[in-house]
This record gives sequence, structure tokens and C-alpha cells, in this order.
Amino acid sequence: MSDNEPEQEELPEGTTPIEDPDFPKTCQWTNERQALTHFASYTGVTQSQQHIKPLHWYVACRLVIEGGFRPEEITPRPPFSFRKAKGKWLLRYEPELAAGGEATILGGLKTKNVDVVVNKPGLGPVLSISCKGMTGAFRNLTNRMEETIGECTNLHITYPAMVFGYLFVIRANRQIEEAAAIAASDEHAPPARQLKANDIAMAVGGAPVESIIRFHSALRELTGRRGIRDDVSRYEAVALAMVEMADAELGTLLPCYPAEDSPLRLEQFFQTLYLRYDERFVYAAPDLKSVTQRLEWSPDSPAFVPHNGYPEFDYAARLVE
Repeated sequence: MSDNEPEQEELPEGTTPIEDPDFPKTCQWTNERQALTHFASYTGVTQSQQHIKPLHWYVACRLVIEGGFRPEEITPRPPFSFRKAKGKWLLRYEPELAAGGEATILGGLKTKNVDVVVNKPGLGPVLSISCKGMTGAFRNLTNRMEETIGECTNLHITYPAMVFGYLFVIRANRQIEEAAAIAASDEHAPPARQLKANDIAMAVGGAPVESIIRFHSALRELTGRRGIRDDVSRYEAVALAMVEMADAELGTLLPCYPAEDSPLRLEQFFQTLYLRYDERFVYAAPDLKSVTQRLEWSPDSPAFVPHNGYPEFDYAARLVE
């Protein structure tokens, strides 16, 4: 990493990142806009992972509501409980049941902490998602590829059937924002506005800078693993998301990049993971269906009743027909 990316510098031995003591320690029910707004506006150091934790929570909760996975099988544990009534599964919001942390998976080369993991009893990790984010110093993006490939290979060696997803988010800092920051000459401006040339993601005219285009091309080669005998260095699904930084659109996804036909669009990320999971752990193993089948929730579930404390869905819940 280069010197102009201070959030990636190593801390002195024996020290720990400074964390906000009021930052939640357990998984919170959040939606995509809330998680990405936090990522886009976060001004602290990133070694603490507080900039990306809400994205972990969003993914974990989505795996329950949309994916039909049991909350107690997910790390970090989402704030939900469920029960069966009159033949239907009812999902309930239970914030006191939430937990934090990461799951440690035994890799072929070393153990690895993974951001979001679904563990099935007797089977081990069946679906995992690694969430990464970068706020600047984008010319160093390609340096991430060695780490990215190594993580996937390491875990697929031990668990070739595990469905592995890689979600990478980037702040869509624009060239015009840099000019505005210089014109303002405000040394007290938040870091999101104090942009250097290497922190620019979108050039004048709206096109991504060359380093991001190269990164996109490299990630395309790492996605699309379909069968357990396929290349262990490929992920089942990869998504690259550009997060808007303009005040009015803060936390929304940049609609123009990746392109509509890109396999890295976030819109198809989760559905691809579910499909690969069903192929391997449900359709190919009918005797394990009672353990592996994803649940369908009743529309009458308390978690789906509009409530002031519940976030709005930005995806469809997995409901019984």
C-alpha cells in the first residue's frame, strides 16, 4: 500500500485500532442504503473495520429474509428468531438474540476469519461472503488481487463445495469533488472531501478511472465457479459496487458502473449464491433436505409487519406461496 492511504498502514506492534465505544458490537438489522451510507461517510481509521461492519450486518440479515437461512446458523448472528405455526414459518425480529464477530474457517493453508458465514450442522461452512471496501488510493487496487485469490483458494481447498462470494465496495469519489475541495480550502473539511488525485474514482465526464477498470477486469476472471471440481481460485460470485458520495445520493449505488451486462453487478450477486447453494446442498443431496433446504417465511410473520423501528426492504423476502 502507498503512503497516501493511511487507513491501510500497519499499526505498531501491541496496539489496537481506536474504536468508537458507542458503535454497536452485535449484528443490527439494516438495509443497503443505511450500510453504504455509513461506509461512504465514515471518517475514522479503517483498521477497526467499523466502516464496513454495517455491510456485514446487511448481508447477514439478507441471508435470513431473502435467502431463507436460519439465523442461528449465520455468523454474525442476525437479530431474528423463527417458529412454525399452522405449518408456516414465522420470522420475528429479536434484537436481544443478535451477536457479532466473524467465523473462523479451516483453510488448506491456514485458518481464516470470514466476514459472513453460514454453518450447517454436520456439514460445516456451506456459504461464505467476504466483504471488502476501499475509500481511496485506488491505484493500489490491483495489489488486492493476490490477497483475494489466496483467500478463495485457501478455503476451497478444504471446502470445495462451499459457496463463496466476494463483495467489494468503493467510494465513487468524483473529479469535480476534488476541485470543490481545493476551492474551499477548508482544512477542517471531513476526509471524504479532502481528495487527492489517487483518491479519485470517477473522472470528469463520469467514466471510472483506469485503475478501477483494470480491477473490474481482474475480478471478472475470478467469478463464475459452478462446480466443486472447477478452479478453486474462483469465487462462485463476485460483486463490485460503486457507492455515490454526492450529498443527495449518498449511499446509493452508482447505476452506470459496472455496466448492465457485467457479471459483477450487485443485483445478481445474491441470487447466484443461492442458486449454487441449492444445486450442491439441496438438489444434489435430497437425503439432507431437512437440514439444507432454505426456509420460506409466512407473509404474516411479525418481522414483515410495518414498524417504525424496522428498515425498509430493498429486496424481496423469501415468502411461502
